[in-house]
Amino acid sequence: MTISTRGAAKAPAVLVLEDGRAFRGRAYGAVGETFGEAVFSTGMTGYQETLTDPSYHRQVVVMTAPHVGNTGVNDEDPESKQIWVAGYVVRDPARVPSNWRSRRSLDEELVSQGVVGISGIDTRALTRHLRERGAMRVGIFSGNAIADEGTLLARVRQAPEMNGADLSAEVATKETYVVPAIGTKKFTVAAIDLGIKGMTPHRMAERGIEVHVLPATATLEEVYAVQPDGVFFSNGPGDPSTADHPVSVMQGVLERKTPLFGICFGNQILGRALGFGTYKLKYGHRGINQPVQDRSTGKVEVTAHNHGFAVDAPLDKVSDTAYGRAEVSHVCLNDQVVEGLQLLDRPAFSVQYHPEAAAGPHDAAYLFDRFVSLMEDQRA
Repeated sequence: MTISTRGAAKAPAVLVLEDGRAFRGRAYGAVGETFGEAVFSTGMTGYQETLTDPSYHRQVVVMTAPHVGNTGVNDEDPESKQIWVAGYVVRDPARVPSNWRSRRSLDEELVSQGVVGISGIDTRALTRHLRERGAMRVGIFSGNAIADEGTLLARVRQAPEMNGADLSAEVATKETYVVPAIGTKKFTVAAIDLGIKGMTPHRMAERGIEVHVLPATATLEEVYAVQPDGVFFSNGPGDPSTADHPVSVMQGVLERKTPLFGICFGNQILGRALGFGTYKLKYGHRGINQPVQDRSTGKVEVTAHNHGFAVDAPLDKVSDTAYGRAEVSHVCLNDQVVEGLQLLDRPAFSVQYHPEAAAGPHDAAYLFDRFVSLMEDQRA
C-alpha cells in the first residue's frame, strides 16, 4: 500500500475488481493505492466498529448503506487501537458530521490512519456484482496511483488471495493483558486473541469475569497458567484451514473438559477440532442484521456477523466426535449456513457471529450468560 494524506477531496479514484470490472469515483480518505478482498457490509450504522474490527484485516469493505459518516468519529466506539480494513468504499459520504460525541470527520480519521478509500460510485451495483460473482480481490487507486486499467488489473491479480491466508497472529495482542471483573470477581477466563474486539472481554467483565487475553500463539500450558474456569476463543481474520495451532490448543481444552466458548473464527476452530471441515462462502455474512435461529429454543435472533468461511457440519443429525456427541445449535435463516455448534457430553459451544453486539442488536447477549452457567455447573 502506498498513500498520501493530501488532496483526497479532489483526487479521482478507480476501483478495479480481479474479474476486470471497474468503478470510477473520487478519493475518500488517504490518496494512493491499496489491495484486499472485496466484501460488502449490510449494516446501516456502526461504521466505526466495522472499521476497527480486526476480522476485516486485508479486506476492502463496501458499505451497502448509501450515506456514511454522518455521525463522525468519536473516541469511545473503536473496537481496537486502529482501523484494520484494507480499504473503504462508500457511495455518499457525509459532508458535515453531526453528533454530540463526534470529535472529527470519518474522512479525517481515514486520512490520519492512511486508509485508502473511494466514494461516489454505485455501491448497489458493486454489491450486486459481488453477490453474483462472489468476493474477490480488488484494488483502489487514486491520485498518481491511477494508470491504465490493464496495468491496474494486472496488479490486482498479483495480490494474495484470502484462501490459505493465516492472519490471526498479525492482529492479535503480542503480550497477555487482563480485563478485570466489574464488581465481585466470580470467574477467571483465558481468552485466546485471534482478532478480539474490545467489547467482548467487557461483556464478560460485566458478568463478574476476570479476563486474561492471551496472544494467538499461546500454548496450552500458558492458557492453564492463569488457572481458568473457562476458555474463550475469539473472532479473527483469515482462512480457518491454516489455524492448526489454535485447533491443537482447543483440543487440549476439550480433553480437560474445561468450559469452552468460541465465536466467529472460534466457531470454525471448534468445528475443525471436532473433525469437521470448513469452506469459503461465496460472499460471506457481514453486517448487523443477519437472522439466526437457536435450534434449542426455536427463537430467531437478529445478529451481527463478519465471516467469509463456515463450518461444514450436518444439520440433520447428531455427530459422533473424539470428544463426544456434537450438533449444530444455530443456523442462518437466509442460507442454512451453520451458525453454532455444541457438544452434548462436554461443556463446550460456539457461534459464528458476534454476541458482544458492537455494533449491532443485543439479541445474542444471553450466550455470555450460557458460558457463565457452564462455569457455574463445572464448579458445582
